[in-house]
Amino acid sequence: MERSRMELMKSGLVSSRNASAFPALRVTGKPENYVILNEDKPCPCDIGDRIEYGGLGHEVQVEHIKAYVVKPPSVSDKAVIVIQDIFGWQLPNTRYMADMLAANGYIAICPDFFLNKEPWSPARNWSKFQEWYEDKDPTKINSIEVDAVLKFLKEQCGAKHIGAVGFCWGGVVTHYLALQYPEVKAGVSVHGIAQEREDAYELKSPTLFIFAENDFVIPLDQVRALEANLKEKCAVDYQVKIFPNQTHGFVYRKREDINPAEKPYIQEARTDMLNWLNKYI
Repeated sequence: MERSRMELMKSGLVSSRNASAFPALRVTGKPENYVILNEDKPCPCDIGDRIEYGGLGHEVQVEHIKAYVVKPPSVSDKAVIVIQDIFGWQLPNTRYMADMLAANGYIAICPDFFLNKEPWSPARNWSKFQEWYEDKDPTKINSIEVDAVLKFLKEQCGAKHIGAVGFCWGGVVTHYLALQYPEVKAGVSVHGIAQEREDAYELKSPTLFIFAENDFVIPLDQVRALEANLKEKCAVDYQVKIFPNQTHGFVYRKREDINPAEKPYIQEARTDMLNWLNKYI
């Protein structure tokens, strides 16, 4: 099916000014809920509504890193690093979010921060997750990769103002970037907390944290602790927002057109994301 420009305009995610220049987003397959094949210890991190979506951008090589890049319909010096979840940089839902950011005037890049390592599959036994996770700790992401992406955006794309948006695993990376990279002017962390770090609350960049009330991966007590510590220790602007009755991944793993009950929350969260970036980038 095709998501027309008019539908995107109605969603509030694409303005009438740039809608005519931006191609329609296409979903080429039927949405389906991912069937978890492992019934022993299934993955609690639901992959959500899967779609066959090729994206409007293209894949590039950024030094030793593969990346998906999509540019806005008109020249822009604003860019956003879109950071993958545990299911990897090629997840169609994540590329859809990158395309959405491009539709709103941002150069969007989604790098493979796993560096060709196999992403997690919900078909795998959850008891093996920690073993898989060992060499993919988001709080220990190599500065070499981050610096390479920043250099590419500045030198190859002409970006002067850069932000970051991350989902799940990428939400933790976004939190980390807000602690370490003041040149990343704004961050939106969706379902992610870098709570293991001692300096986890001393943000260098304004950061929006988006959470779901019914998140089995990140319980509310962790969210409340984050908010309390930020209030005490954070010197820059931040916001912690919890969406009622929602589950982990609702912002990008759920299709708003087939989830009418969740649609208002999905749209609100995405609008919050765009407003935060617009405010600080």
